[in-house]
Amino acid sequence: MSLLELTLRNVKRSFRLYSIYLFSMITGVIIQYTFSSLMFNEDVLGALQNRDNFQLGAAIASAAVFLFVILFILYANSFFMRQRKKEFGMYLLYGLTERQVVRMLFYETVVIGLISLVAGVLLGGLLSKLFGMLLMRLMEYDTAISLLFPVEAIAATGGLFLLLAVIIGVQSYRMVNRLQLTELFHAKAKAEKAVRVSAWLAITAVVMLAVAFALLYSGKGSVFWQEYASASLIATAIGIVGGTYLFFRQFVGWILQRIGRSGKYHEGNTVLWTSSLRFQIRGNTLNLSFITLFGAAIMMLMCFMAINYKVQFEAVGRNLPNDIAFQSLSTAENEEIDGIIRSSAHNVEYRLQPKALVTAPVTDREMAFENAEMFMPEVLLVAQSTFNEAVTARGDDEQVKLKGNEAVTLSQGSDFPKAFAPGETPRFTVKPLLGEEETASTGETEFTLVEKKDYAYLGWSTNPATSMDQKPAVLVVSDEEYERLKQSGTAEREFIIYGLSDANSAVELSIQVHSIVSRTEGAYYSSFADVYSKQIEGSSLMLFSSGFLALIATFALASVIYFKQLREATDEQQQYAILRKIGVDNRQIKSVIRKQLLFVFLPPLLLSVLYSWSIIKSYILDSVSDFPELPGLVWGIIGAYFAVYLLFYVSSANLYYKIISRRS
Repeated sequence: MSLLELTLRNVKRSFRLYSIYLFSMITGVIIQYTFSSLMFNEDVLGALQNRDNFQLGAAIASAAVFLFVILFILYANSFFMRQRKKEFGMYLLYGLTERQVVRMLFYETVVIGLISLVAGVLLGGLLSKLFGMLLMRLMEYDTAISLLFPVEAIAATGGLFLLLAVIIGVQSYRMVNRLQLTELFHAKAKAEKAVRVSAWLAITAVVMLAVAFALLYSGKGSVFWQEYASASLIATAIGIVGGTYLFFRQFVGWILQRIGRSGKYHEGNTVLWTSSLRFQIRGNTLNLSFITLFGAAIMMLMCFMAINYKVQFEAVGRNLPNDIAFQSLSTAENEEIDGIIRSSAHNVEYRLQPKALVTAPVTDREMAFENAEMFMPEVLLVAQSTFNEAVTARGDDEQVKLKGNEAVTLSQGSDFPKAFAPGETPRFTVKPLLGEEETASTGETEFTLVEKKDYAYLGWSTNPATSMDQKPAVLVVSDEEYERLKQSGTAEREFIIYGLSDANSAVELSIQVHSIVSRTEGAYYSSFADVYSKQIEGSSLMLFSSGFLALIATFALASVIYFKQLREATDEQQQYAILRKIGVDNRQIKSVIRKQLLFVFLPPLLLSVLYSWSIIKSYILDSVSDFPELPGLVWGIIGAYFAVYLLFYVSSANLYYKIISRRS
């Protein structure tokens, strides 16, 4: 019998074991091909406003997906090889050389790889259409996605699995070459020892976790994070990492020890499912700790990207409230721009031509504008009636009513907007500009700030190529104060604001208008479309890519538990055979397996959820409390993660039972 024939016979004889490995390979191909095909899908690329940025971002994300696929499949192969050590021992005993065994394994890898490649590409092609439609939906583009099989994507996926075949061959050779024949027959000769547990270390684990959670829930505005940020960060990290390790190493062992000493220990099947766990703690501690911490990181990544995506839609509108706005130019240039806009596919919903007084701040700008370095150095004074007219045109409920020297500062992007209580109103002084550059030596005006609004009248200055630059610093003042300063000779600047239909797709129009405005050096220009396409496409790609990474990482983490439990099932076949002989029926055995696996799957899942929710809630959701739908979004992501683990738990329990029943 040739090695190739022996390989095919092995696959047929042990198809159940091979099917687990094959499923892992096909999953890897599907994920890699689906993502790669989107990078080369002409329908997707044709819909994008920033094609080069998308391809660069997709290439970076593809490299990360590529790495995760390799690690995931190598772990699956490691499990697969360990399950077959006795089989390899038989081959060596019957006279096959180590090189022949490795060559047989290479043939198996090629056969399984080809099956995986064909099945994965076909299924991935179908999924790429679905995910392409999802990506377009995320970007809010109405583009039809065709079912395509880009040659570049097939070649990239084929190259990945050619590389994997080589790496797996090397991995298999090292595994077979380093083991002695007796070790191949007695792979599990060394039994696990029950870990020594201490009540004090178990309590220490709980205390460390409690301290970490207390610091997290104290909030970023607490004294711990305001005055002792570095120490709090270190304490939280140590509490989470060290507490997690001790939780699985000591606390879980202590719980099992307490169960073993209880009076009801020998009632029911408690003794059966706890006895194995006590001996598995030592070998599972690092795995479960890593899975818990990395699982929390996965959920935080997905939650952060999803929150960023949801916030971006409103954030772009807050940053750039005007569809197109620019500093008034010459009459001829203004008319040229108006003609271009009105002849475009975007209907003009309103056109405003407001004016503002140009002043220089005397008071430190940080008093009125948070993160003052993001604002232009001059301060524009806008009359109350002018501001209210623009707010009404936009359909916002942000009108103001002022008198005397009262003023409202528009500190868009503020973390702490507030209406100042009487007696607590800060003072802000400005000095008029007599010309565009000349500052008056006298005539300072002090305003009483009655409110700090997280709102923009004139948005960030933009450029179709470089996106956002700086934003104007604006104070809304009473009409009478505006007129008084205007009469005193303070320089006045005029702006033109357009409200357009379908402004998010007005990129080409913005390029045309900007080319005219930019003829005047330093002239203010702002366009919603300049930022919208970049921000939304960028956040959509990040969410989409992180979703792929989270998907394969979650499968990889769950597989660590899954494969380890299946290996332990193989090792415990004899024990379960003995249990059957002494009268334990199948119903009780299934109950033992479910309880044992639940004790392994559930704690890391619950801790991961607690860590991720606590961090997201305290340091992200509390900062965007004006988005009420975000907590539901976060719990939806956590629910999806929980569902994947539930699927692995059920599958693991069923397969565990089949393995221990097969030869008992």
